Amino acid sequence: MSPAVPSFIVAIPARYGSTRLPAKPLREIGGVPMVLRVARRALQAGARQVVVAVDDPRVAAALDGQAGVDICMTRADHASGSDRLAECAVHYGWADDAIVVNLQGDEPFAPAAGIRAVAQALAEDDAPMATLATPLLDAAELFDPNVVKLVRAVNGRALYFSRAPLPWARDAFALAREALPADAPFLRHIGIYAYRAGFLACYTRMQRTPLEQAESLEQLRVLEHGHAIAVRLTPAPFPPGIDTQADLERAEAWLRAQG
Repeated sequence: MSPAVPSFIVAIPARYGSTRLPAKPLREIGGVPMVLRVARRALQAGARQVVVAVDDPRVAAALDGQAGVDICMTRADHASGSDRLAECAVHYGWADDAIVVNLQGDEPFAPAAGIRAVAQALAEDDAPMATLATPLLDAAELFDPNVVKLVRAVNGRALYFSRAPLPWARDAFALAREALPADAPFLRHIGIYAYRAGFLACYTRMQRTPLEQAESLEQLRVLEHGHAIAVRLTPAPFPPGIDTQADLERAEAWLRAQG
């Protein structure tokens, strides 16, 4: 029998400005604003509280009338979604041990099972943070710097995240790189996180780190400062997030294909 899903909060950072896709939270997919689709996914996952952290009243207006969704107006100058969520934690007075899932505002098709799984991963570990991964089966993805890879220890905690091919299968790749050897644990990172609410304030105080800046991966800041990140495999696939107009068009096509 699967363990009971712990009580958890879903917080959705939804910044209005986006360089590659202006007004991204308000872009419609199937006639529904993206941010509203994400909030509904969080509700389907069974979160005890769903909060959308916005920085613009136009985003708040798109959520107006959606039962079960709280809107938290946050500062516009936050450097990251995690910083925005830390402001929410103070605003709502969340207990330090509360589990907060950071669901990105550009994940309109995030599976409810995956949202619950990252909360469960944190509940089962005493790490302050958890995330998900999925087996990486395609050689082109392994060598694509836009696909974030990770390696983890036998206890399920992250050792490292990278845009580079990771791990490097020395003998196999010396012969060919068109296919992946079956005996190496290649994993693709899925960008959903769970935090203990008290850790959010700790995170915002951490100085940026060399590896974080070199790879442009915020989660490396946590590892470089000596904190653990629990990693579990997702029980359901996460469709790609929406970053560009082309992504938006693919999402529309995918939705139409679902009937």
